[in-house]
Amino acid sequence: MSGARDVRAGGAVADGLIVLLAAPRSFCAGVERAVEIVEKALEQRAHPVYVRKQIVHNSHVVAALEARGAVFVDELDEVPHGATVVFSAHGVSPAVRAEADRRGLAVVDATCPLVTKVHAEARRFAGRGDTVVLVGHAGHEEVEGTLGEAPRRTVLVADVAGVAALEVEDPERVSYLTQTTLAADEVAEVVAALRARFPRLRGPGSDDICYATTNRQEAVKAIARDADVVLVVGSTNSSNSQRLVELARRLGTPAHLIDDVRAVRAEWLAGARVVGLSAGASAPPRLVDEVIEVLRARGPVTVQERAVAAEHLQFALPPAVRA
Repeated sequence: MSGARDVRAGGAVADGLIVLLAAPRSFCAGVERAVEIVEKALEQRAHPVYVRKQIVHNSHVVAALEARGAVFVDELDEVPHGATVVFSAHGVSPAVRAEADRRGLAVVDATCPLVTKVHAEARRFAGRGDTVVLVGHAGHEEVEGTLGEAPRRTVLVADVAGVAALEVEDPERVSYLTQTTLAADEVAEVVAALRARFPRLRGPGSDDICYATTNRQEAVKAIARDADVVLVVGSTNSSNSQRLVELARRLGTPAHLIDDVRAVRAEWLAGARVVGLSAGASAPPRLVDEVIEVLRARGPVTVQERAVAAEHLQFALPPAVRA
């Protein structure tokens, strides 16, 4: 933003600033598992340990793991023959797994179990002869991995307009899946449009949008209507973080995505008495704490947490790094 100033520079936060803190926020079980997998691989295996793509979509997480010795690569041809490679939480296609086998790589799979569920559904739906409609964003790593499970039988749509343009082999045999990090209300619109075009549409037994995505969206709803502005901590390539910002804006509240406190701008807070604060599922909790501390340094702050759910889910580590 032209002429934007850091919130720590100049001016004063209004007396009695209230911070509405969304809960749940920050790391989900899949992210915690993926980060722990890389950490254990670094402890247990000869360095370097390679990671294909970002392990999760957060620049701070990646930087911290790089500092410990992880080497992040875009593709497997950058990994030496026989080395250890970790697949990211977003999952990979069968073609990537086959390439890893050809290169003799020692694979440690950090794919989120909820993404693995979607991959299994893609194989099952395609195997019974359906056209599989995947609702998601082109180019996202999770989407690329899911498309790779049945590329000849899967089509990608991003919105209702995409549904209208769909051409399928047999309108009586259509199934749908979704990227796990989408906005639940927008997915509902797309699925409704699919069902209107294909009345015999079939889908997964349970929602593909993951519990953490849904919970964080509900938590933002709980703070956005009462806030003058909403800040969401997360990196720009984090789909679930972007959806939180979009959700707050759809509810009529100005909202901004920030990678950390350095991105907060004073003009966003000008005249604000209530600030909503959340974080995407791949953002470390300490980044939220740092935002609150910066606000406290400017003047009196009262933090009110609004919890919509309690998360206790944990995913087991894969055998490759299990102690």
